[in-house]
Amino acid sequence: MRIELEALQREIPVIAGISTHDLCEYLAMIGFPVDSTDTQSAAAVLDVDVTANRGDALSHRGLARDLAAKLDAPLSAISVTPNTENEALLSVRLETDSCPIYSTAMLKLDCTSANQTPADAQTFLTAMGSNAKGLAPVDASNELLYRYGHPTHAFDAAKLKGGVCVRWAKAGETLLTLDGVQRNLDTKDMVIADDSGPIALAGVIGGDSTKVTENTKRVFLESAYFEPQTVRASARRHGLHTDASIRFGRGADTAFVKTARDLLVDRLISWAGAELLGAWTVGQRDSKPSGTVISKNVLDRVAGESILLDEAKAILLRLGCRVESFGSGLNVQPPSWRHDLSIAEDYAEDILRIRGYGHIGTALPSLEGAPEPLPHSYQQRRTLSRRLTQLGFFQTVTLGFISPEADAKYAGDSQESRTLLNPLGLEYSVMRGSLLSSLWDAAEANQRHGAKDIRLFEIAPIYKSASDGPNETSVLGIVWAGSIGGEDPLTPVRPVMTADLIAIARDLGFTGDLKVVDLAQSAFGLEIPLSKLAEPTEKVIPTFRPFSRYPMVTRDLSLLVPLELSYGELESSIKSAMESAPLQNIKCVDVFKDSKLIAEGKQAWLIRLKFQSFERTLTGQEVESWVQTAVNAAKPHGGVLRG
Repeated sequence: MRIELEALQREIPVIAGISTHDLCEYLAMIGFPVDSTDTQSAAAVLDVDVTANRGDALSHRGLARDLAAKLDAPLSAISVTPNTENEALLSVRLETDSCPIYSTAMLKLDCTSANQTPADAQTFLTAMGSNAKGLAPVDASNELLYRYGHPTHAFDAAKLKGGVCVRWAKAGETLLTLDGVQRNLDTKDMVIADDSGPIALAGVIGGDSTKVTENTKRVFLESAYFEPQTVRASARRHGLHTDASIRFGRGADTAFVKTARDLLVDRLISWAGAELLGAWTVGQRDSKPSGTVISKNVLDRVAGESILLDEAKAILLRLGCRVESFGSGLNVQPPSWRHDLSIAEDYAEDILRIRGYGHIGTALPSLEGAPEPLPHSYQQRRTLSRRLTQLGFFQTVTLGFISPEADAKYAGDSQESRTLLNPLGLEYSVMRGSLLSSLWDAAEANQRHGAKDIRLFEIAPIYKSASDGPNETSVLGIVWAGSIGGEDPLTPVRPVMTADLIAIARDLGFTGDLKVVDLAQSAFGLEIPLSKLAEPTEKVIPTFRPFSRYPMVTRDLSLLVPLELSYGELESSIKSAMESAPLQNIKCVDVFKDSKLIAEGKQAWLIRLKFQSFERTLTGQEVESWVQTAVNAAKPHGGVLRG
């Protein structure tokens, strides 16, 4: 976001005595780093990063509020003449709760005069990257947006047909917007309409049919509050990301609606000699948000040290909050412009931000206490994953959001409460009701790359619709596709069958009714709720195993062993023979059999040995001697190095 230094100094005069470099440092301290500084039309301009949750800071006034809290300095008063409200000169109806308040005024002015916008306002708009149009209603609206962050709009009153209504668009309605594009409206779009139809896309962009021109003689002003979710959805639906939609979409200030209108009226009177005919408001601002209790325990936990409640209260008051103290904490109500403050941790983080992260100690506080056992749910998931991996399955992770079409294939459940209001796209708009669709997509991708035997599983939540929102259930999803066998003459190739998945479910301990889904030819899937599988009963407290600073050495042994030999026997013998060696791990990583080896009663094992010392770096000679020890330990079992 572009910030003109002189305009920022008008909002918080104390920074006039601070160098630009120090000001950038202060902005970074409170979470608004400055990417660059520039000079435009002799005005110093800062390019400031503002996070998506801080829509209130997308203006000079918004940044000044936080700077004032940081510097404990006063803000300049907003110079505005409150307009006396009277009876409506034009009917305004609100037919949707997504617009709870709509404040307006009617003014008489002559737009035929050339260049009604003052020179200082033109310079300011240029610094903001917005060229002045020379029309007072348009330029004043833009100037207010950049200074105070509240979008407004001016209609040519003579072009309005009847009264104005804020409503949902009707099927088949269109709107020619100010960018010259004819847009097909969706019934989920909120519009400003008159008797002729839509004249603006609420909170996003105005319509061409009622725009202010040099022939305008009367203007109808709009200052309102539009629900952020509705504005964001409309902006994304139409590919429009305007200055207005960015601010309304992140949450405007309901308490500033009338003030913004009055500021716009003042500017039109002073800039163009407008005459106020009347001002009125329909609806009312939302009720004040309920207070949040911040206990000292929460504050100290987030800070990692003790924070005095009086200090915390003072910071919150400087941020514009209403604060009441009680014995062990604070009851806080956020200011009307801060939609990002809701839970105690939000306030605690804001207190630390303004207090200064430099006050936080450089070392973590000591942590003491008895170790807790691993949760049974974690043990269950780990056991299932290990067993399925042993059976040749690969664990995968897929997205929790899918398209409505993909979800409908296997979910068997209404999508009503699982559909996102603000999705990244249609393909990610539903919280999945089944893992099978995503797993089958992954299996198909493997098939396209030539895989013959595809075994995938995922342990993740799925969602079912309910009256109070989606209910989450953790399930195991398995997809087995392709053909199995063919590694040797004793195991001929055959397609995967339903019985294979049933056998897997029984191996995992599932004894209930099982539904195997036929995904495609020789491809099957199943889902089992984790609640239907046994959970471990023992309490496992993991022991800490120290890490060595010295490198690990890996050696592979390819051994020919008898077909009847058990791997456990060989592993036990090798471990016993190398008790004094720093053997960290031994594992059979591959088994090979072909017709020739089977005829000889042999098979080939690839044994991987890992050595690592905690005292020093191992030498090659030592490692080779231990490898020879492993070979010698295999000989009594009929194992020899493969030539």
